[in-house]
Amino acid sequence: MKPKFKFQMYRQLQQNIPNIYAEAKAVADEIGIPQELRGKFGLTGAISGCPAPLREDILAASEEGAKEVVPLAKLVDEIREIVKSVYGDEYDAAPTSTCEAGLWVTFDTLFSPPLLGRGDNYRARYIAPYEKHLHHQASYGRPVPPRFKDIFADRGSTAGELGFYGKRQNNLDTVIVPLAGAKYDVHGLKYHPVPLLTAVDPEQSKEIIARHAAIHASMLSGFTSLGYETPGYGYGVKDEDGTPLLQKYIGEIARDYNVPYVIDNAWGLPFVGCNPHKTGADIIIYSMDKATGAATSGLIIGKEEVMVPIRRAMGMHGDRYGTTASYGKAAYVTFDPGKEALLTQIQALKVLRDKPEVLTKPVDDLEQIVREEFAKINLPARLKEGILISKSYNSTAVEVNYENTWQQGELGIPIFSIEDMYAGSNIFQTGMAQMGVIPTVAYDGNIYISPGLGTCDSKGQVLAEPMRYAIRALVRLIEITCKYAGIA
Repeated sequence: MKPKFKFQMYRQLQQNIPNIYAEAKAVADEIGIPQELRGKFGLTGAISGCPAPLREDILAASEEGAKEVVPLAKLVDEIREIVKSVYGDEYDAAPTSTCEAGLWVTFDTLFSPPLLGRGDNYRARYIAPYEKHLHHQASYGRPVPPRFKDIFADRGSTAGELGFYGKRQNNLDTVIVPLAGAKYDVHGLKYHPVPLLTAVDPEQSKEIIARHAAIHASMLSGFTSLGYETPGYGYGVKDEDGTPLLQKYIGEIARDYNVPYVIDNAWGLPFVGCNPHKTGADIIIYSMDKATGAATSGLIIGKEEVMVPIRRAMGMHGDRYGTTASYGKAAYVTFDPGKEALLTQIQALKVLRDKPEVLTKPVDDLEQIVREEFAKINLPARLKEGILISKSYNSTAVEVNYENTWQQGELGIPIFSIEDMYAGSNIFQTGMAQMGVIPTVAYDGNIYISPGLGTCDSKGQVLAEPMRYAIRALVRLIEITCKYAGIA
């Protein structure tokens, strides 16, 4: 049945989940996914819950270094040296246990008011564009305006104070700013607003963000955004150097107010990707196991002035009696990444600096496979025309965005909310599992695909056959889902 309204379409999908799963299982046999491959490969090796196997060079560096006696401060200094060799001596680094740990220590260090001193604390506010993954970079303060107070209520595996709400820092607010040209339509089985960002206008968005900065100037402590570069994340408009204009503009506004600009580039590469020289970012934070290929860990890179308090909070900035570096106790020593992670970070950073093609070539190979398989998708022409494919060296990923299948009042390819992901009702993820394929990030009309999870050899290069199986399975699942949605 062809539904008339969005909620009817999602209700129809929910009622047909058993049928969708049954067809998905049959498709796995139809396209010939080998039994020995099922459950052991997937659409991305950049999900924290199922990271990709380490490349042989990174594994070797870890194993060799693990046999040596070496002070951890020496390994951290080696990371600092590599970072400075690329970005210059005015930059510094601090490794962490995860990217989220890096966000936490950075926001608490740079954005939140002091705890010590007599009398009541003052409040501080940082500005975050209303974009994807908002529960990471925008969840460290109480939301402003109040209409966003419950925006993260259905996210995460735990609700309430022990969930995302528990990340809110001392007397810190987050000013959430909708972007010009973006749409925040309601979609999904868990029916929530989703950021649809391919039409973001960076010039108008700059004016809006600057206006909010002026309103909150007396409490303003910083700005944050993602570091991604694709249209589906709102960063499709770039300058002649390929730097997203919106990131540059946020950096300019931050300099006007003399407050830090912090970029969450979790699914991004140091050196190859988002560049602090070009964006004006004071801090960029990475999940080093996602795109970079190190062991599970995070890395903070930033200007020395703002890195000093961060490194002090991590216990890395030197002993009180006078040294340039230490590995001691401090407020955030719990975010220590450990020796093995440091060794893998060093090797990963060396490869990014000296042989970036090790990570960029697989993106080119993946893009070709994605374009070839999506060209075969069996959908009406108007839906096929609304699918936008683009690649990102920053994220070593290929983005498949389909928000433009929703045009002129016509229902498009179903869009699942991030709340669907946490509720287990995102069919583009749960349906892949029925085929024996580990899914990827696939919500808000955006699917991010990257190599690494059983789709690469030991040197990190794409294995065409398993990668093609995974993409073909995704294409078929989209076809099945659209059939039961009543639009194909």
